Amino acid sequence: TSFSMEDLALWTLAGIVGGAAIKSLSTPAPAPSQESKPFPDTVCALPVEVESCCQGATSESCCKSDAGASACCSSDPRPGKDGKTGLSKADYRELKKERKARGEKPRPRAKFAPGTAAAPTVGKPTALLLYATQSGNAETYARELWEEAEEKGFAARVQELSTFDHTTLSRHAFILLVVPTWHEGKPPASAAPLFSWLETQGRPDLLTGVRFVVCGLGNSLYGEEKFNRAARTLDELLTVAGARRLCDVGADDESALKEGFTRWKEYMWTQACPRFGLVNDRGPDDMGAKTDAEPSEDDLSEGEEMVDLEDLGPRLELRKKTANEIKPMLNDSLRKKLSKQGYKLVGTHSGVKFCRWTKSMLRGRGGCYKHTFYGISSYQCMESTPSLACANKCVFCWRHHSNPVGTSWRWMTDDPTMLVEGFLENHRKMVKEMKGLAGVIPERLEEAYRVRHCALSLVGEPIMYPHINQFLKALHQHSISSFLVTNAQFPAEMDTLVPITQLYISIDAPDKETLKAVDRPLFPDFWERFLSSIDILRAKGQRTVFRLTLVKEHNTEQVEKYSELVKRGLPDFIEIKGVTYTGGKRNELGMKNVPWHHEVVEFGQAMVEKLGGEYLLASEHAHSCCILLAHKKFLIGEQWYTHIDFDKFIELQNGDKPFDSMDYLAPTPEWAVFGKGIQGDGGFDPAEIHVRRGDNYRIPQGGGC
Repeated sequence: TSFSMEDLALWTLAGIVGGAAIKSLSTPAPAPSQESKPFPDTVCALPVEVESCCQGATSESCCKSDAGASACCSSDPRPGKDGKTGLSKADYRELKKERKARGEKPRPRAKFAPGTAAAPTVGKPTALLLYATQSGNAETYARELWEEAEEKGFAARVQELSTFDHTTLSRHAFILLVVPTWHEGKPPASAAPLFSWLETQGRPDLLTGVRFVVCGLGNSLYGEEKFNRAARTLDELLTVAGARRLCDVGADDESALKEGFTRWKEYMWTQACPRFGLVNDRGPDDMGAKTDAEPSEDDLSEGEEMVDLEDLGPRLELRKKTANEIKPMLNDSLRKKLSKQGYKLVGTHSGVKFCRWTKSMLRGRGGCYKHTFYGISSYQCMESTPSLACANKCVFCWRHHSNPVGTSWRWMTDDPTMLVEGFLENHRKMVKEMKGLAGVIPERLEEAYRVRHCALSLVGEPIMYPHINQFLKALHQHSISSFLVTNAQFPAEMDTLVPITQLYISIDAPDKETLKAVDRPLFPDFWERFLSSIDILRAKGQRTVFRLTLVKEHNTEQVEKYSELVKRGLPDFIEIKGVTYTGGKRNELGMKNVPWHHEVVEFGQAMVEKLGGEYLLASEHAHSCCILLAHKKFLIGEQWYTHIDFDKFIELQNGDKPFDSMDYLAPTPEWAVFGKGIQGDGGFDPAEIHVRRGDNYRIPQGGGC
């Protein structure tokens, strides 16, 4: 009899145990037909590891055997092409009827999930997409290729290289790899085992029968030698191992905003689809790559045509003309990505975002470290940037490298007055959205519409903006103070900068080698630029700050070298902050790299000792894991003067007399002084409420600036 416990369970769930069940029990199972293969009793849903290993096989040879279960590739049989593979169409229709009779629902198409595999469909050519990632960009590219592969008729699966068994490469017919170039032209750590395995095999027949394409991600500003090196190396290794490339390596230049990837994949599909019996609509750009075997007229799909040499001239001229056009920094893809992250984009290269501390202080729940150190009102502060581009790709970048990079301004340029007005308009809209939110203090909400401070540290390198001085003057004309942060890669722009409220330099490492590893700068002369910027900072008359971001296992050891840089630049203040871990797929940064507040304090105390008492611990903001070292000139008698008289600064800036940082001082309140604040929560304003679960809410005291 064909009766099994599985059948009984299915009948019971379907509510048809009775006459139909009795009839089935009393009817012997028919013998399998010789013309068609028997149906699998159990549908395999195991992860895919090989191609065409069990298509159309019986359950005994696939799902119910240990060997088959570890290498099954078909979870839902489909009719093969022309009935040559898998189940016949008639058999498949019978299988669908049987499932329907058992009360089973139709099986939905598998959806993308990083690191998992959607089982391919029998009769469809399979495509394996592998990616290695450091910041998550490669995964985005792989997902896009996966979606297009499915649309074009492939049964595709996606997997990160760190979870893939590279020894099974030879079992796949078509492989697409997305590999970024990491530090010094090397592949990411997740791709290293694959590279090592291919290098040590050395067999020309290792991957015979495998067809592949490789797309590399990188930035040409690092130099031609390093650009896309990892992808080019992988392409060579696969070719030496006997695999056959379908088109040249894709080279997506990060500075070109995905244009290279778009052109490459359009051409790649024109090569891949015909090789696997699929029809592809030719993309607008069908040039620019070579295959191991140039296609003949017979290889072309219906509707395609060969390109004659005399036709290449106009196309190349059109491409050259397009490449020379001045383009906006933000394309549609980047706008969508940044908008999803909460940016309000202004013009073609700028943005503003609502800081979480602005929201916090509107609700009376505490201000940011600048409120403690310098006396700003966090709910009257606007976080923005006139340039979303940067010249570094720091390992701890909390924006996840979603912004453009470059060493010079090559984009369209917006008017500075328009940018300031756009920032204010969008910021006030975000303030308005807070109206009615639980806990928002009405008086503060009203005051928040008047912006008093602008933190130019949102993302990117604001000093790159060609009209940065006019932009800063426009801020000051609105009586808005200016806090500008630079990565010390543009000394010429720093030298000509107009006086601002407070000028920062990010000191992410104390020596050339560490700075190269941590900041990953684009400029080849990055260290010389770094030192020149420090020298220029020393000559500035207004308030200056060294900002140190501590990353454990990266830049926390050489206190003496940091001290030497301080002696060279003589900043007014030194902010020392523990790195903020913001999640994401970044193998080089994790919670193990985040220092505790006491570790930051110990680092600061060691610096004070090395600096011989010229700088002292002045303030702290434990919530932000941040401390402030101030030059001893700001300790007048027994009173610290780290806060700013903002009205005085605007008055001095609008005047015609020179002034320096000692001309717009304000006393530091006792609660903000290091060691004198709330025990265990140093630097938290006692007028605010540090909300914890179970606390009863009360109205905080105090207003704006």
